[in-house]
Amino acid sequence: MVDSDKHILLMDGPDAKGLIYHVTGVLFRHGLNIIHNDEYVSPTGRFFMRTEFDGNVNEKALLQDLTSTLSDQTDAEGITFRLNPKRRKNIVIMVTKEHHCLAELLIRYAFDELDADILAVVSNYNTLQPLVSKFGIPFHYVSHEGKSREEHEEAILRTLAIYEPEYLVLAKYMRVLTPAFVRHYPNRIVNIHHSFLPAFVGANPYRQAYERGVKIIGATAHFVNNDLDEGPIIAQDVKEVNHRQQAGDMAMEGRDVEKIVLSQALKLVFNDRVFIAGNRAIVL
Repeated sequence: MVDSDKHILLMDGPDAKGLIYHVTGVLFRHGLNIIHNDEYVSPTGRFFMRTEFDGNVNEKALLQDLTSTLSDQTDAEGITFRLNPKRRKNIVIMVTKEHHCLAELLIRYAFDELDADILAVVSNYNTLQPLVSKFGIPFHYVSHEGKSREEHEEAILRTLAIYEPEYLVLAKYMRVLTPAFVRHYPNRIVNIHHSFLPAFVGANPYRQAYERGVKIIGATAHFVNNDLDEGPIIAQDVKEVNHRQQAGDMAMEGRDVEKIVLSQALKLVFNDRVFIAGNRAIVL
């Protein structure tokens, strides 16, 4: 038995009649109280539901009852369930030299607004160590100098193994991760990219935006996959700019957008509100 105040049930699969009725009925039979429920059916007929409830729950018995009930009472096939306790996630933040996103997360963490515990900060430079030390969080300087990309990532993985984080947060970590690294954390690496993707992928997006003469700049938080800046998008926002602003001015304006978008995306991820459907993120 798990004695916990709140749990989150995540469900996705092909849509069928009666899914919400039967799932909520199972929760009722187990004496559980639904606090919040969100659902969505995609144009392709895929059903997603997030149900937050409280009560004393036997996880194994609940999942077995859900599976058997849907099998017996509906024509649904291929439905998957995940049952998570509502709790803070354990994370490691990876950075390079820019401070703004890291500082935002550290402040939110200090004031209990992050819904996560920062176990450590890892960087390929020691520039931000003084900032991190003010918050009493371990800082690991893992230099890339004199190492191949693979050797450097192996060194990072050895450091991460100390903490076994549930998520990695790339708070302006300005190095491309290899597929071998990403495989260790599938759909568990969140990155902030300083453009409104899919526009201006890769390096120097503010320079690209300036040269193109855009009227808005933006930021995108997304999961990392094997394609550069093309993982499922979690959150985005934009800010107006004009022809008087140079690329450097745009970068300065964009930093405020970046840190807010990253924080918003992490709140969604840490509260189990994001489903991955192919290369899209469904947010409930």
